[in-house]
Amino acid sequence: MRKISLLMLLAVAFVMAGCKKPEKLATTTKTFDVRGKVMETNPSRGEVTLDHEAIPGFMEAMIMPYKVKDPAVLSELHPGDRVTAKLFVEYDGEVYKNAKLDQIVVIAQGKPDYKPTMQFHAPTKGDAVPDFKLTNQDSKAIHLDEYKGRVLLITFVYTRCPLDDYCPKMSRNFAEIEKTLTGDKDAAAKTHLLSISFDPAFDSPKVLKSYGEIYTGKSAGRADFRHWEFAVPSQGDLTAMEQFFDLGVTSGDNKSLTHSLSTVVVDKSGRVADWYPGNDWTAAQVVARMKELAQAA
Repeated sequence: MRKISLLMLLAVAFVMAGCKKPEKLATTTKTFDVRGKVMETNPSRGEVTLDHEAIPGFMEAMIMPYKVKDPAVLSELHPGDRVTAKLFVEYDGEVYKNAKLDQIVVIAQGKPDYKPTMQFHAPTKGDAVPDFKLTNQDSKAIHLDEYKGRVLLITFVYTRCPLDDYCPKMSRNFAEIEKTLTGDKDAAAKTHLLSISFDPAFDSPKVLKSYGEIYTGKSAGRADFRHWEFAVPSQGDLTAMEQFFDLGVTSGDNKSLTHSLSTVVVDKSGRVADWYPGNDWTAAQVVARMKELAQAA
């Protein structure tokens, strides 16, 4: 009986194994060769910004920050160094994400007197935010000083961004923050959200309105932008905004934009309270901070 029972159990196990649902295809990792010049390193974010040549099959020549697999190598890199590297990017058949550089080799040392062509300002707690002028999704002229008295959350996106970990993630985070804050009447009255496009050539008020409707979850004509606006500066004001908010943007030959990330919490007096330069912050983290600032005198 013991022998028969064992055989039966093995048979059942074999049948059950054959009936398992097929697993989803795993995300693949694509590898690309990169060659370019180091513009700057940021050990706190584990990033190096490269002015790199075109990466066949991935993107045009760009200036772009990349995460590095081993942040320890950043101490060996200096502005002006020319490097080669391997770029490993996860791809699920639709979007690329989690791009990381590895196997970085310095092939030529940079000049000791190298200076970047543009000086950026890293938003620091207590900095007064300039009264930048913009146009919102309803074609209305707005400016940042009008939000004084409320806690303002600002991020930067462009509607055509193809990288899921960049603009789409910022907008999903904002959608979660918006839902949480507007569910609290007191918090909603003391806070405001603003998504700013750095693509004035394409992101017209009409385009921004359609984009906003996607993330607010409202159909055309029903979206309420009173608490979360989408806006764009003029081309002339854009450079000053990029510099103040430490936002690097580079145009590609195919009209795409390569960029860094910058999200800022501005307190009720119009000063920087917190700055998130990457994509590793959470909606819950920001909501808690905004509520704390909203209750402050």
